[in-house]
Amino acid sequence: MAVTLLSGRTSALYKTIKACLVSRIINLPSDIGTQAASYHAKPLKLNLHRPYIPDKSSEKTPEWQKTAQYDRKLFGRYGSASGVEPASLWPSHAQLDLIVAEEQEWNPSLEVMLENIAAREKAETEKRLAKEQLIAENMAKMPKMVADWRREKRESRKKLKAEKARRQKLLAEARERYGSTMDHRSAKFKEMVDELEKEEKKKNKLLKRRQREELLAVPVTPPVAAS
Repeated sequence: MAVTLLSGRTSALYKTIKACLVSRIINLPSDIGTQAASYHAKPLKLNLHRPYIPDKSSEKTPEWQKTAQYDRKLFGRYGSASGVEPASLWPSHAQLDLIVAEEQEWNPSLEVMLENIAAREKAETEKRLAKEQLIAENMAKMPKMVADWRREKRESRKKLKAEKARRQKLLAEARERYGSTMDHRSAKFKEMVDELEKEEKKKNKLLKRRQREELLAVPVTPPVAAS
């Protein structure tokens, strides 16, 4: 019921607004259409006789119209009527030097091009020969390098084997000294092994010192002169 009442009020409001608009359009003055049809806009005033020359002293003139590039454009389009001095359009000595340098860089002569090609080929040849020489030297060193690598591997395995045997010896000595019931994984047992290792190093150091002293104590026999 409420929806039906609301829709009826909306329809009535829409009809009222539409009637007002139609009545306003009908009551417009009848001469409006005639005035619109008889209106003629004034033509634009174009200056086709004198070119537009910007005033460089004016603040309203854009900066790009005050550049030498724009002056060249004006002189190319209007000639002497542009008011631009032809001498001012010629590049300065520094600009000429820059133009010549760019011309030589991007458009070198045939002689320069041939020299550049020869220099590039020479550099490539030297680089290739140096690489070949390095490869030959490395190939010549290869047998010695392989032999050294194998020797280092043997010495490494020998050291590991000796270290393992020494460690087993220290473990056996620790078990013999402190009893076999002690857990070899405990921290106390590892401390005992470290103490034995220090004692062994000290013994080896004393042994080497004694051997050195014995060698120094041996008298040197002078060589017998040949008769």
